[in-house]
Amino acid sequence: MDLDALGLPEETGAASGVLIVRLPAPLGQDAAAVKTWFDEMVEAEAPELDGSLAAERDAAEAYARMAKAENTRRAYRAAVRAWCDWCRRRNLPPLPGAGADVAAFLAAERGRGLTPETLKLRRAAIRYLHRAAGCPVPTDDVAVSETLAGIRRQAAKTGYTPKKKVAATAGILHQILAPIPTDLRGLRDRALLLVGFTGALRRSELAAIRVAQLEQTERGLRLTLPQSKGSQTDAVIVPLPYGHTELCPVRALTAWLEAASITAGPVFRRIWLPKKAVPGEPPPLPRIGSQPITPWAVAAIVKERAGAAGFKGRDFGGHSLKRGALTTGMDRGEHPARLKRLGRHKSFDVLGEYLEFGDLFEGHPLKDVL
Repeated sequence: MDLDALGLPEETGAASGVLIVRLPAPLGQDAAAVKTWFDEMVEAEAPELDGSLAAERDAAEAYARMAKAENTRRAYRAAVRAWCDWCRRRNLPPLPGAGADVAAFLAAERGRGLTPETLKLRRAAIRYLHRAAGCPVPTDDVAVSETLAGIRRQAAKTGYTPKKKVAATAGILHQILAPIPTDLRGLRDRALLLVGFTGALRRSELAAIRVAQLEQTERGLRLTLPQSKGSQTDAVIVPLPYGHTELCPVRALTAWLEAASITAGPVFRRIWLPKKAVPGEPPPLPRIGSQPITPWAVAAIVKERAGAAGFKGRDFGGHSLKRGALTTGMDRGEHPARLKRLGRHKSFDVLGEYLEFGDLFEGHPLKDVL
């Protein structure tokens, strides 16, 4: 990045010689400068402290940014880029922005087919951009809230409802697992699906599991999540009990780790399938990577395996395993408090978003009363 071109000052730590760049908010500058500043600002790596006040301030800012989850920061970057691009095309300043302009931007994004949920995220990102820059927040303008309210009302009037991914309940999971072969990739995907279901894990939690987080006990595995969406600052223990069938998550995970010779590092990794064997030579073996798969890869695996089992793959996703686990528990009559604990939710309202209700007449609270 050309600091001179942006007119940005730089400071060098006296002790370590590490360059410490403090980026002032590019108020009134063009969209490209705002995008560059925001991308740099949301990076959550704290600098090495060298005893200088500048480094300590930079570290404090970095820790403040770490309060936002990585997925949230990624979504905010995409939203701010969209806002800046829209402003550039209309020759408007993205920072500071005006409430009327934000409202027009949201209306334009709705015109492109974005959902009300995505537009709500767009507004949150623009709010974060302005608060980080220390300037008035245009998203508090009544024009913005009224525009979003109108968009939601119009969407509901036309029959729009947020579409949730299908819950991969125990019965559905059995069907998804049935056709999975016992090759290396099959062992990985089988373990991933069973662990994700049993632990009611999010796709990001599944992708990030490392061997060191697993502790063997007589009753199963103890999985330690350094943090989760419901607990950003404290580690959480997720029990993975032994099963009594061939679908035991602990045995499935052990089979994958042994087949892949994984004893440390990421548990679920990318697999490169070999090219076709040359006639007369032994077939090449698959190559297992050293880095963890991504949360998007988890979602892709769920979609692919569901599709191979005869379901509509696009109806499934990363949330299908967690929704399936909690819905299965509900169908078994488990107490909501136990489901809330399994899902690691802060409130029962959030838990309700993950439950999939089947026959509404069968489960009616007043069935057979009258």
